[in-house]
Amino acid sequence: MLTLHKGPAAFGLSDVSPFCLKLECYLRMAGIPYTGKPAAFGKAPKGKIPFIEEDGSFLGDSQLIIEHLKRKHGDTLDAKLSAEQVAQGHLVRRMLEDSFYWHIIHERWLAEEGWRLYKPVFEALFPPVAGKLIVPMIRRGVGKAMHTQGLGRHRPEELLEMGKADVSAVATVLGDKPFLLGESPSSFDATLYAFIASILEFPVDSPLRKYTQGQQNLVRYCERLKQRYFAGGQK
Repeated sequence: MLTLHKGPAAFGLSDVSPFCLKLECYLRMAGIPYTGKPAAFGKAPKGKIPFIEEDGSFLGDSQLIIEHLKRKHGDTLDAKLSAEQVAQGHLVRRMLEDSFYWHIIHERWLAEEGWRLYKPVFEALFPPVAGKLIVPMIRRGVGKAMHTQGLGRHRPEELLEMGKADVSAVATVLGDKPFLLGESPSSFDATLYAFIASILEFPVDSPLRKYTQGQQNLVRYCERLKQRYFAGGQK
């Protein structure tokens, strides 16, 4: 059986990492059996989570894993999509993963109220003494990474408007459809659910969370997918 090396559950989410949550959601959507396991970063082929262990081999990166699983197990979710739908899903996925992700990072790692809540969750991944020393160093590294990426250079009000624009864009694309690209779920729904739920479920009443809560179609969408794929809890 496939082993999913993942992060911890927190805040009502099966995984605190949006990328881990994305991959776990995909596995459940595709009906691929797996066993979840707390990640040992020393085994991570790319130094990040999630990664999988299958047939004695390790593979990292959530999207590379999904493409591998499609080839091995068949593409029951995306096979019927048109080229235009695949392109639209690709654009949404890349926006969420390469832009909106940094807003999630800011909410948890850099905003003081969010960090007070997120810090103990992250510290629990390390031995008690080591965590107290390592986690502040990691937080400084995250801040530097966000500055290098570019979003960390903006004022809070500018950053908020950029995040709201991302949320508005995916809310508009979703519209009244039950799933991102129509009546049936696709692999792109795993990404949309994971990243929007990561804002909605994080219990800090930030301006970005308030704005996202105001997009009722996204709220209903996340509730619907959580009930459909995670009602039985985590594995």
